[in-house]
Amino acid sequence: MSYEDRFRRVYAANFESLLAYALRRVEQSEDAADVVAETFLVAWRRAREMPPDDEARLWLYGVARRVLANHHRAGQRRGRLGERLRLRLRVATGGDPGSEVPERLAVRAALARLGDLDREVLMLTFWEGLEPREAAAVLGVSAAAVRTRLSRARSRMRDLVGDDLGPPGHVLDVMALHATEEDR
Repeated sequence: MSYEDRFRRVYAANFESLLAYALRRVEQSEDAADVVAETFLVAWRRAREMPPDDEARLWLYGVARRVLANHHRAGQRRGRLGERLRLRLRVATGGDPGSEVPERLAVRAALARLGDLDREVLMLTFWEGLEPREAAAVLGVSAAAVRTRLSRARSRMRDLVGDDLGPPGHVLDVMALHATEEDR
């Protein structure tokens, strides 16, 4: 019997019991499906090491147990990362980010009224922090073209949003981060 035939037989005989095993150990049913898929992926990759049929079921449970442990560790890492990001956002925004919603909407509305290239040049240089030469590489144009577009786009943006950018750190001020007084 080929490895593929044997794998199919082991899969058919153990899929439901492994799915039930995983469902009892995860919070989301989608996660259980991922655990079972990963378990059988390991089994496929290590088919030559899989014990005889009677022991294959127990071996699969062992693989599933390790996959579940990895799944839970990854979830804990994601949770810790999410908490760190939430903390950074609270610190960076200085409190309630909801207070900035009108300004954010005004900036997004103004951006939507710009041409595609102007909008992309502004977003790459101000939001992504790229230098004009770097934005040029991303866009596949010359650095001179990006500088020209950037100057025009800033001017159009000021026309759409207005010159009153509010106090430093204000959301609308994002458009003037790199602009010098002579550029205004």
